[in-house]
Amino acid sequence: MLKKKWERLQEGETFVTSEKGNSMTPLILSGQKHVLAPSSIEEVEVGDIVYAKVHGRFFTHLVKAKNEDRGVLIGNNHGHNNGWTKSIFGKVIKILKEGEVWPNNDK
Repeated sequence: MLKKKWERLQEGETFVTSEKGNSMTPLILSGQKHVLAPSSIEEVEVGDIVYAKVHGRFFTHLVKAKNEDRGVLIGNNHGHNNGWTKSIFGKVIKILKEGEVWPNNDK
């Protein structure tokens, strides 16, 4: 059975992934590969692109604000906010250009 992204990140794995959608353009294009590395709420800063769970849904979106009590505010790159969360699983450490590979690219 294939592991979910959050499971892989919780196990300490860094990997290449992609998602469809335009919510992060022009930072990440629809289907563009990027590298996710494990991270925690303590390690992320405003402006980081993270893999997070907000209101039961998973997003690869921006950290818009950080608050000691509320966690981090997650939103897309077009002004929409998804909400506050403390469930951060990983962070985008590299956005790959077309044809570029990462040492551990998934097949």
